[in-house]
This record gives sequence, C-alpha cells and structure tokens, in this order.
Amino acid sequence: QRLEDWIDRFEAELPPLRRFILPGGNRAGALLHFSRTVCRRAERSIVGLGVERVDAHLLAYVNRLSDLLFVLARAVNHRAGQPEVEW
Repeated sequence: QRLEDWIDRFEAELPPLRRFILPGGNRAGALLHFSRTVCRRAERSIVGLGVERVDAHLLAYVNRLSDLLFVLARAVNHRAGQPEVEW
C-alpha cells in the first residue's frame, strides 16, 4: 500500500500523460528512468521462473515499484523544469 500512496502523491503534482514520453531529463530523472528499466528487466526474469515458483505478491510489488520509479522520474524532471519529450 505504501508504494500506491507514493505513486498517488507524486502523480498528483504532474500533468496527465497524453502520449508516451522518452526517458531522459536531468541526471536524477534519467537515472530514475534507467532504474525503471532495470526493475522491468527483473520483473521479466521473475516471470520467466514460472508461475508455480513465484509469489504473486512479489510480482505485483516489482511491477508497482517500476511504476513508482517512472512517476518519480517524471516528478524530479518536472520539479527541475525539464520538459518531457513526447514520442
């Protein structure tokens, strides 16, 4: 639930997404975008282990963690005045 609260908190200060955005921005924002890709890679590896060997809570947590990293990247860039580059 804490991840959900953080996502909601930071998302509330952002403009709604209308299109896909390219990762980047300032250093902190870019590193958060990069961290999200690492988290997504971990999620795919967990799925590759097979359903019977994976706790569903773990998979849900890693999925929401990557969502939090995305929102944090947007928030950091937004606070720094970095525009989002739409794709």
